[in-house]
Amino acid sequence: MTGRLALLAAAGLTVAGCGSSVDVTVADHASNPLCAKASGAWPSVVSGEQRRETSVDSPTVSAWGDPAIIARCGVTSPGPTSNQCFGVSGVDWVGTKLSDGMSFVTYGRSPAIEVLVPKDYAPEPLVLGAFTQAAKAIPQGPHRCS
Repeated sequence: MTGRLALLAAAGLTVAGCGSSVDVTVADHASNPLCAKASGAWPSVVSGEQRRETSVDSPTVSAWGDPAIIARCGVTSPGPTSNQCFGVSGVDWVGTKLSDGMSFVTYGRSPAIEVLVPKDYAPEPLVLGAFTQAAKAIPQGPHRCS
């Protein structure tokens, strides 16, 4: 699978073909009250891109730009991994390379926030600073990048 579809399929997401909204799914643990707090801190602009409409009426999911940068609160926090783990502005993230970008998930915070960044925004980790305030709305647990 190539292009944006591989990036979006990694999270069970697709881009709507005809409309201007981004077709997304709500994460499994989006009903956690901490996700309401985190999503209240979603940035209005990410990497110079404005927010876009999504197919779901949930504040726990948001998108910016075209191709869409997508953020979802309520995913499962990753356990120990050999994937790259790094800190950005006091928030730890686990990054996974995809064929068309990267997936990032907060590490040591539960529920976790997932951010999908298409390669058009490379270097992809630079986008994560925009999500610091939202991620910090969820307390850091004992697990950290070392």
